Formats: sequence, structure tokens, C-alpha cells
Amino acid sequence: MCAEGPLLAQPRAEGFRVIPLPLARSLDPFAHARAFGELRRVLRDERFDLVHAHMPISGVIGRFAARSVGVPRIAYTCHGFLFNQPGPVWRRGLSLALEWAAGRVTDDYFTVSEEEARDARRLGIHRHPVAVLNGRDPAIYRPDPAARAALRAEFGAAPEDCVVVAVSRLVRHKGYPELLAAAEQVPGVSVWVVGERLPTDHGEDMAPYFARAREKLGPRFRALGYRGDVARVLAAADVFALPSHFEGLPMSVIEAMLTGLPVIATDIRGPREMVQPEETGLLVPPMTIEPLAGALRRLADDPALRTRMGEAGRALALTRFTEAGVIGRTLDLLGL
Repeated sequence: MCAEGPLLAQPRAEGFRVIPLPLARSLDPFAHARAFGELRRVLRDERFDLVHAHMPISGVIGRFAARSVGVPRIAYTCHGFLFNQPGPVWRRGLSLALEWAAGRVTDDYFTVSEEEARDARRLGIHRHPVAVLNGRDPAIYRPDPAARAALRAEFGAAPEDCVVVAVSRLVRHKGYPELLAAAEQVPGVSVWVVGERLPTDHGEDMAPYFARAREKLGPRFRALGYRGDVARVLAAADVFALPSHFEGLPMSVIEAMLTGLPVIATDIRGPREMVQPEETGLLVPPMTIEPLAGALRRLADDPALRTRMGEAGRALALTRFTEAGVIGRTLDLLGL
């Protein structure tokens, strides 16, 4: 059950039943009231034994709707707390209050990061939060020499070039202004950006920063837009960068680690549980340029270090961040 959208074609083709709901990524109370009412109707009709909710807004709506119609068991996976994100005090306070209230109607409480499981316990949101982590399929995200050769030839990257790739929505808090400014200081790197801005995304437009990057970096910068072949793009790169201001436990970092890329990320919740400094990548302070430029320069100048960190990152991801592992842990905890 989720909002309708073009990306649902794939799960439908795989045989999943999808129930569209008018869920909205906004603070519009009227939109949420409509979603709540429609969700209650669906839950009454379907009579599910278990409802497992995800994400901050839909997670609150889903859990209260499930409780209101008597669903026997309610689970929730937290993908990041809104009160841990920058914003006005009133919004962070409202987020904490809603999380606390929704925790009272939640039987099984999961988080994708260890740090946010500790937050949930410390703040009394739930008595027994468990970190189940995130995961991807290592059969899809893996080193791929054929894809590497083909895409580097297509995009004009020479074998000796150091290609830094970033994969995310094109929003300010993913750190693109810092990444592009840092790349200007490191002539040895090219930057490929994969992603798009969603209609529901808010905040500053990244177009002016991308325009400057095209001017300053020239052919060293490529905005690739939305791609259905992210695994091949990652395999063609040398370094992955995600200098976010806040995160849950980012899937893109897991994809990069499984592909064998060293990761440059910010020292924030989520990424600092994934990146082992000096072992699988480098951590830098958020919202800074000089440390990020130094990390890019260091990896660009040392192919052997990139290889060593990438291999260590893949080994770590295979033990902690696989899709099968996350599904298995979740099913075990739910007793299914």
C-alpha cells in the first residue's frame, strides 16, 4: 500500500499486488486525513493479520489506522527520525511527539541503524527497538569489468581517470553544493551524478550548482539523470561520494560497497555505521568543502588505496548489508 507512481510498474510485473493510497510527502493535515480515512477503509475490507509500516509520515498514519480498525499486530521500520533532521523547533518537537504516540500502538519496532535504535530506546519511543539494517542484492551490485569498460568508453572516461559517482535525489541535503565545490579543487577527478528531483521534493533547486559545475568542470562533470542501470554505473566508477547532511542508513552506500567502491561520506547517523574510516572509506564533517576536497584528492592520487578500501568495503557489506540478511532478520523477529 503506497502512493501511485511510475516506479510501481516493476513490482506489479513481479507479481506483487499494489493498493494505491493518496499518501502525501507534506505537512498538509487535510491530505493526511484523506489518506487516513482511505487506509482505514482498505484495512477494514482486507482484514490483515499484520500491518508493517515504513517511513515517518506514512508510518504514523499506517499504525494509527491499523490500531483504529483492530489489526492484531502492528510493526514499524524507522528509516530515520525527522526530529534528528535540521528544521524549526516546532517541527522537530511535533515529530518527536508523533513518534512517541505511534510507538504506543506498535508491537514490533525496527530501525535501519543502530544509532536510531538507541535513540528510540533513550527517548522512550519504544521499549524494544531492534536495528535490522538495510541491504541490497550482491548478485546485482558487484564489480562488473564489462560494464565498466562499456560505460567509461561511452562517457569518455580514460582508464587512468578517477571517476567519483553520487547517486541520490537531487536535493540540498545530499550535499551536492559541497561535492561540486570540492571537485573544483581536485583536477584529477570526474564527477558523475545519478538521480533526479522528485515533484514532492522541497527546498533549494540544485540547477544553479549543476550549471556552475558544467562551467567549471567541463567534461569532468556529467549529470546522468534517472537511470535504471545504477549497478552498471557504479561498476564504471572508482569512488562513491555521499556528503549528506542527514540520513537513515543509505541504500546507495550499500550498493557502492557491494560494487567494491571506497566510500566518502559524512560523519553523521547512518553512514558512520557503514564506513569504517581508513578501512572501507573516509568520513568528513557535514556541510564542509575543504575536508571533502582533501578526501577526494587522497583517493584520486592513490589507486592502490582505492582498491584496498573497495575490497574491504565489499567484504563488510557481504556480512552486514545484504537484502537476504535484512529479510531474514525481519522475518525471524516477526516469527514468520
